[in-house]
Amino acid sequence: MSNILNLIGRNKRLFDQDIERAEERLSESVSQSRFLVIGGAGSIGQAVTKEIFKRNPKKLHVVDISENNMVELVRDIRSTFGYIAGDFQTFALDIGSIEYDAFIDADGEYDYVLNLSALKHVRSEKDPYTLMRMIDVNIFNTDKTIQQSIKKGVKKYFCVSTDKAANPVNMMGASKRIMEMFLMRRSEQIDISTARFANVAFSDGSLLHGFNQRIEKKQPIVAPRDIKRYFVIPQESGELCLMSCIFGENRDIFFPKLSESLHLITFAEIAIEYLKTKGFVPYICDSEDEARTLAKTLPEEGKWPCLFTESDTTGEKDFEEFFTDKEVLDMARFENLGIIKNEPLYQEELLILFEEQIAQMKAARVWNKEQIVELFFKMIPDFGHKETGKYLDGKM
Repeated sequence: MSNILNLIGRNKRLFDQDIERAEERLSESVSQSRFLVIGGAGSIGQAVTKEIFKRNPKKLHVVDISENNMVELVRDIRSTFGYIAGDFQTFALDIGSIEYDAFIDADGEYDYVLNLSALKHVRSEKDPYTLMRMIDVNIFNTDKTIQQSIKKGVKKYFCVSTDKAANPVNMMGASKRIMEMFLMRRSEQIDISTARFANVAFSDGSLLHGFNQRIEKKQPIVAPRDIKRYFVIPQESGELCLMSCIFGENRDIFFPKLSESLHLITFAEIAIEYLKTKGFVPYICDSEDEARTLAKTLPEEGKWPCLFTESDTTGEKDFEEFFTDKEVLDMARFENLGIIKNEPLYQEELLILFEEQIAQMKAARVWNKEQIVELFFKMIPDFGHKETGKYLDGKM
């Protein structure tokens, strides 16, 4: 863990002080409660599940579409923490499926439901079909599971948003912003809290996780040199979500207090530090062809080929932010956790319009990206989306 912190430009964990102060109340609440974690086998979901498990809940059920990741989650938990007296079970289910609905109908008795499922990649907007699935996963599945929670008398619903929902410029961030609008509507029937946070360092599918794959496969390291990002480590992502779930008031959005002067770092800077920890000196290449060719010989000399480029792909944001200047903040309650305070403000007619137009597209079985982008602009008039015609799948 200390190695990851060093790579992202920090020397200590962010929430230790807040967790220590809240631990007695946190552990007492968890130990007396029943939890359902949706999307619990992803990187953030695993971190949240482990934070709950180690505090001995009465009941902890974990649902995820990935059977393989679920197996690893159980092995990890058993190898790290062992066992608890409470009811701990995992279910390899798609939350959009009939099987999941039957599972909830048969049980569904929980105090807290935490939804960590998401399509999180900016690259997911490259085609209209993946984009439609993003809408289903990030918006409609969330709304469905909230309605099920209301029906079952769940005390609190938590779901994860993203820093990219603040003044969004890509479809993924915008889908989460629209999700937040749907949350406001349901918050009049059930307590809901959420969290916006930064990139989770070395999470599955992330660029940093890809560094590990490139080393293992003896392939070049490629990264943008002009984009700075905030990072949290996996454990911090789990702590942030659990703190918001247990202590967040209705409609609260928790976020980490990260300092621009201290914590912003480029992917290229991380790549250089990462290679040093692996015992390699970065060798900067001028082209993909050069990098691919040198990957066959340079590692034996203690060097690793790197290609650092300018970013020109659709949906990349120049900077990251957790809140907008229009949002009301509580920066005093916690040391390193900020809170966005929300009123139940939403436009019912807009939410109905969104539901109806997406349903029409699906019924016709024909839609294109332009239609969806246009609908997103109706939902978010100041949406900063710009189409460049270039996507990450077109790069090494």
